[in-house]
Amino acid sequence: MSVDIPDVSADDLLLDGRIRLEDLVDREGLDELCKSFLALFGIPVRIYSTDGLLLADAAGEQELCAYVNTTQAGRHACASTVGAVKLRDAGDSGDVVHPCFTGAAYRILALEYDGRRVGRLIVGPFMPANVTQAPESLLGIDPGIAKERAQKLLERMPRAKAEAVTRIATHLKASLDLILFSGHKALVTSKMHLASVTESYRQLEDKTARLQEAFDRLKELDRLKSNFLATVSHELRTPLTSIIGYSEMLSEGLAGEMKPEQGEFVKTIHENGQHLLALIMGLLDLSKLESGTMRMKMRAMSVAPVLEEVVATLTPTARKKEVRLEIDVAPDLGQSRGDPERLRQVFLNLSENAVKFTPAGGSVTLRARTVREKLASGADEDGLALLAPTRMRLQVRVDDTGIGIPPRERDKVFDPFYQVDSSSTREYGGTGLGLSIVKRLVESHGGTITIEDNRPTGTSFVVSLPYTEPGPSEMPQQS
Repeated sequence: MSVDIPDVSADDLLLDGRIRLEDLVDREGLDELCKSFLALFGIPVRIYSTDGLLLADAAGEQELCAYVNTTQAGRHACASTVGAVKLRDAGDSGDVVHPCFTGAAYRILALEYDGRRVGRLIVGPFMPANVTQAPESLLGIDPGIAKERAQKLLERMPRAKAEAVTRIATHLKASLDLILFSGHKALVTSKMHLASVTESYRQLEDKTARLQEAFDRLKELDRLKSNFLATVSHELRTPLTSIIGYSEMLSEGLAGEMKPEQGEFVKTIHENGQHLLALIMGLLDLSKLESGTMRMKMRAMSVAPVLEEVVATLTPTARKKEVRLEIDVAPDLGQSRGDPERLRQVFLNLSENAVKFTPAGGSVTLRARTVREKLASGADEDGLALLAPTRMRLQVRVDDTGIGIPPRERDKVFDPFYQVDSSSTREYGGTGLGLSIVKRLVESHGGTITIEDNRPTGTSFVVSLPYTEPGPSEMPQQS
């Protein structure tokens, strides 16, 4: 899902030519500032933006104004005066006085920041100190205006000399300057942060798009590779089966008696054909595992017979290499749920590798035990491992005293086609598919496979499989 983020230009960051008072100040804070001046000096204060938006208002209706508004002509005159004050510009000097028909006055001052006008400050209405009598403009506005009452209410209005109003306005503008500077700084900082986040998001989005494109391309290449391996392996297996079959018939003399030298040639053809067939079958198994088309015949089973069959199969090879091949199965070994043929393939591959990489005089041992494993998610941050939940697992170890696997290579040996010794003069053969197939088969059984050191020399492949409690008919009987 893509998110549209607006462009943030340099002008946006610097607010060049577009500084607005409403963007730089907090209205509630500005309102509190004006109210504090009203409380101190008794003179109303209002602040407008350049667009005429009222941002702060600290003004209560004066008694004289309320009295004048009781008459129709007075209401009309008051509305005209207030409207004129709202629209009145502060002029080039930035400071003008607008008179009121009541004798009061408004002081209109321009608010500037960074050399630009950002709003207007209106102080008033207040009664100038030199006005002591109700003017004719007030008394003649409407016949209903009583002179004595008007005079009395005029005397109650807040009075101020021009110098006092100037000091009030100057002090208020200075306070506003500090607020504007702080607000401008915060606004620029937030916009710079937004610009940084926007750029980072765009870079991330761009990288994500490129990664997704690469992933899709690799996924398609992987699919084509799997199809190619499956097709080529299948096509190679058909003629190879014929080669193996005919070499067997020749070895058995079905086509006539052969000379000893011819028999050796045919034997070599048969052995290499069998080796090549095993490699092709490995490619087929890998392609099926990767595509998820390999079928497993899962059932409750005992691992012991599988291990015994593996040992029986590899005993001739181990004797030829002068390697001792042993099996050690616990008598109370439980069951697991799996495909016996695929598990046989797993342990045959591991044992065959162990024999291959163990020098003469060494040993390979297949050990099977029921163990209790701690769940990784059960250990808490306080290290109370003893309280972590556990589960029963069936563990099979293939221990050898061979050349071992360096720790840095242990995660890589399960990758397809990976060889620890990949040089052209490497001593041991193989395609590098066996352990990759083993890992996938073990994981398809809900198990795990790890590599450990077999002190003092050698390697231990540890296969952990789900444990199944034996049924009543499978419990050992007392004699």
